[in-house]
Amino acid sequence: MRGKDVRLDKVSIRFGDATAVHPTDLSIHAGEFFSILGPSGCGKTTLLRTVSGFIEPTEGRVLIGGEDMVGKGPNERPTALIFQNLALFPLMSVAENVAFGLEARGVGKAERLRRAQELLDLVALGGFGDKKPADLSGGQRQRVAIARALAVEPSVLLLDEPLSALDLKLRQHMRAELRAIQRRVGITFIYITHDQGEALAMSDRVAVMSRGRLEQVAEADALYADPATPFVATFVGEQNVMHGKVASLSDGQAVVDTPIGRFNGRARGPLAIGDEALMLVRPERIELAGAGDNTITARLVARNLEGPSVNLVCAAGDQPLTVTVPNGPTARALPEMLTLSFSRQDALVFPKGALANG
Repeated sequence: MRGKDVRLDKVSIRFGDATAVHPTDLSIHAGEFFSILGPSGCGKTTLLRTVSGFIEPTEGRVLIGGEDMVGKGPNERPTALIFQNLALFPLMSVAENVAFGLEARGVGKAERLRRAQELLDLVALGGFGDKKPADLSGGQRQRVAIARALAVEPSVLLLDEPLSALDLKLRQHMRAELRAIQRRVGITFIYITHDQGEALAMSDRVAVMSRGRLEQVAEADALYADPATPFVATFVGEQNVMHGKVASLSDGQAVVDTPIGRFNGRARGPLAIGDEALMLVRPERIELAGAGDNTITARLVARNLEGPSVNLVCAAGDQPLTVTVPNGPTARALPEMLTLSFSRQDALVFPKGALANG
């Protein structure tokens, strides 16, 4: 199998008067694990179904391997789609499920079974060919669906929130499984999810969508460390959000006056003195010390244990703040009043804009 690149050229999708996807340009590299991340209703599944051929774009083109897909239905495209509910056939054996697409293409029985066994070995289900889907765990059924999709030798595998029905431990396990399978087969994966953890853990690059528009496309590390918009910053990971006004600007830095003090941070986006602004700082970048560029005195309200870490819920006046620290003796013996600090390099200053939590 070989992966192909996918390109969306000014693709827009409308249903009557409603615009599901605004004009979009996007290039996905051959052999890439690419995720489209966003909340429900943002247009990510609509984009996926447009790539697969189940939806025709209102405007623009979909190109796969440089070939225009206009007029080509799902069966004529070098893609396979794994649905959220997996859609395995309950009365067929696992091997028959995997071989189903080959039978529809007229492949002989012996070759179908040989290929099914080869793919079951690939997804570590070599001894499960005679079982029924009901005899398998959720993770095993997930791997059967992947093997069935790979049987037709697609160049692009499309996955629509396939792990959403699994419990947390199994989802975490299947992230690693999916990434390992993608590396072994080398084809292009386009993965739809609303779960930032899935997207960051598995993907070479991630596109974040909001209200039918791409907000940012970047590698996972860059997306987390250097988000392009307030929406991306607050959707991918947690943030402390402080509202204020820009007091001064210099060399890519901004000074912001907020109700709890004046703070320094990195300027992101077009800003002018006097503009309303948002200062965002991730909880794990705030320290229990006064040595940073920005210092806050806050009252400890609650401790929320997260296993290896503890979220300290604090308040500085009316400003809520969350601080994430390692779990240990220090986190269990804190005074009521804390001195918090953070570096100007860890604080992002945006023009006032839409946040992921509204």
